[in-house]
Formats: sequence, structure tokens, C-alpha cells
Amino acid sequence: MDDYQMMVEAYKEAGGEDVFADSEVAHVVLERDNILGAHEVEGLSVDLKNREEGLVGVKIEVKEGYKIQKPVHMCFGVLPEKGVQKIDMEIEVQEEAEVEVMADCVFPSAAKVKHIMNADIHIRKGGSYTYKENHYHGEKGGVEVIANSDIKLEENSYLYTIFSLLEGRVGKIDFDYEAELGDFSTMEMLARMQGAEDDEIKIREAGKLKGRGARGLLDSKIAVQDDASAEILNELTASAPESQGHVDCTEIIKDEAVARAVPIVEVRDPEAKVTHEAAIGSVDDTQLQTLMARGLDKEEASEVIIQGMLND
Repeated sequence: MDDYQMMVEAYKEAGGEDVFADSEVAHVVLERDNILGAHEVEGLSVDLKNREEGLVGVKIEVKEGYKIQKPVHMCFGVLPEKGVQKIDMEIEVQEEAEVEVMADCVFPSAAKVKHIMNADIHIRKGGSYTYKENHYHGEKGGVEVIANSDIKLEENSYLYTIFSLLEGRVGKIDFDYEAELGDFSTMEMLARMQGAEDDEIKIREAGKLKGRGARGLLDSKIAVQDDASAEILNELTASAPESQGHVDCTEIIKDEAVARAVPIVEVRDPEAKVTHEAAIGSVDDTQLQTLMARGLDKEEASEVIIQGMLND
């Protein structure tokens, strides 16, 4: 079995769809800095380049007016126990264009793996970009993820992102997403993670609502147990008339875990409004007792509640 087949199999074992043989689905497959496969569809171009020091450049452009019918699939990963993957990604969504990207990062055997991703995302007037990133890290906790994204939304554009890690150990995650919004543009940034043992989660998501009528939502739901830790920093700044935003952070802790939430809201225009809500604590006792009354033990009931929150 060659590397391409091994990556696809690891992707499918982590819950990914078998889409790589579909001629109507654009895709990219990378294993460390090895470009294993790429496919384009009408209205969408994919440009991959190996750069210095093992860095791979990935550029995806959606042409003006095109609405890509099927999600673009990206499969990134490191197959061995040790390795580094560095990716520079550039996304350009032209005017009135629309695309959804499903990115799956798989590190099934990781004992000492580092995944570094830097993204520059530009959504032009009337464009729409949906990005769903799912991670599978195996059970050794040997993955370190460092991800940074700079995002610009022009007038009447839309952004939706969700970062999910619901299976396998987190290891260490440190990511920083920042978006700047133009007139009547909308963004939704969501994060869903569960950490255990000595996992470390660090998230910063920020939105700058600079355009009239811009809308922003930052929504993080995190669960940590054992000796894991989570630090969530969510920032929304509204500086234009009619701009509105909301920050929502929920963290559940068990055992000796530590969670910290820092919602920062700033309003610079009297016609703007930003709200926030943060909650840290154990699982809801009423829900817990209800599930235990139905035959689950305390651990099983807690896990059901946590998974319900993370899948919300």
C-alpha cells in the first residue's frame, strides 16, 4: 500500500468519507510535506508547491460567481510516530462565490508530531466560506498543533468555521484565529474539544466588526478532565454603527483539570452592541441525576452530558 492509500485509509478510519474517487469532489491529500494527491473542479483552482524547509504552500481559489456544489476535502496528516507538517494556506473566495471545505487532520500513531498551519483567508463581496476542521490524534497524546489564521471579510460576505477534536488525545493545541469584517458581513467561529490526562488547550478567537451592520459569533465548548488544562480567549470589537456580536464560552471540568475563560468585548460606537456569556463548572447535577435514574452510572452519565454539549 503506497502513502496515498495509507493516508486515505487513516482518514476513513478517523470517520472521513470515501470521496477521493469522486470526480465531482475537489480534494487535497498531504502527508507531512509529501503532496500525494490533488483534484480540481470547475470554478475552483488548487495550487500546491513544496517550499523550503519542508513547507507546503496550498492555494485554493474559487472563481467569481461559482458555487461549488460538493464540499472540498482536505486530508492532512503524519503517518509515523514522529514528524513535522508545515502548511501555508491561502484561500481566495471571489465575489458572489461559495464553497465549503472539510479538512481532516489525522495523526493515528503520533508520539512526537508537530502540525503547523498558517492561513490567509480573503472572502470578497458577497462570497461565502465554510470551513469544518476535524482532528484525530490517536491515544498517545503526542501531537502539538499550532494554527494561525488571518481572515478578511468584505461587504455582505459570510464565514463559518468549526474546529472539532472529539476523538483521541488532544496533546497540545494552540490556535489563533482573527477576522476583520466589512459592511453587513457575518462570521461564526466555533470550537469543540475534549482534553484528558495532561492535554493542553489554548484558543484565541477574535473578531473586529469594522463594517456597518457586521455580525459576529464566537462559541467555544470545551471539556477537560484528569490533569488537562484549557485557556480560552474570545475577543469581539464592534466599532461601526449597527454592528452586533456575541461571545459564548462553556467549559466543563472534572478531576484535577483547570479551565480558564477570558471573554473580551469592546464597543466603540453608540449604535453597536456586543454581549457575552461564560460558564465554567462541573456537569449539570439535574441532568446527571436524571440520566443515573435511567440506569447509567455517574461516569457514563457525565460522558453523555459532555458529548451532548460538544455536539451542540
